[in-house]
Amino acid sequence: MSNDDKIIRIKALIDDQGITQSEFAKRIAIDASNFSKHLTGKLPISDSLINKIVVELGVSKEWLCSGNGPMYASTSSTTNDVHNHIRTLTLPSGAIVPEVRNGAKVYGLDVTAGNLGRDRMFTDDLVIGSIDVPFINPDCSIVKVSGDSMKPVINNGDMIAIREIKNPNLIFWGQIYVVLLEDYRMVKYVRKHENPDRVILRSENKEYDDIEIEKRDICDLFIVENIIRIDNLSLIHI
Repeated sequence: MSNDDKIIRIKALIDDQGITQSEFAKRIAIDASNFSKHLTGKLPISDSLINKIVVELGVSKEWLCSGNGPMYASTSSTTNDVHNHIRTLTLPSGAIVPEVRNGAKVYGLDVTAGNLGRDRMFTDDLVIGSIDVPFINPDCSIVKVSGDSMKPVINNGDMIAIREIKNPNLIFWGQIYVVLLEDYRMVKYVRKHENPDRVILRSENKEYDDIEIEKRDICDLFIVENIIRIDNLSLIHI
């Protein structure tokens, strides 16, 4: 397929995600100005760019290169296939800068505890610092996770970098999300249900049963982009 055909499909993917070209570039960790050059044909659609889109967004490589098949790759039930878009980082405690600078904001709260709504979760009074390192999108919010339902992928006390999904209908099936319901918050794989009005929330720990919920009951949805392990970090529990 020609370079122009690949550009058309990438633009279709941007439209499908409901985000701007600049936001798309951030999502795949590429410089926005260079990405613009790819889309105008000044730079070719390289194998490296294609692989970034495939890995970060769960897009079918066959569709992206040839136009054949579905836009998004089907996900396997195995852990490695399901969360291969997530980077797990081990950082020293000094990686958290007390001041809010250019990186992602770190919030002093346990995202799985309590029942604060989104309007109270991400307020300035709960910010304890920021992390500015490669591979963490500065537009993400960083929060703590407790419990063992997602171990060994996400362990008790780990932190996660999460990004809001503005259109809850654009779910990447099989990826890990923070799901906010009216009275409950949890970190789970979101799986496709045979009923299009429902979804399945699945734990990594097989001791936990699947949870089936109505799509309309999801108040907010955040995709997990990074798992962060930091020693000697004390966070406020809300």
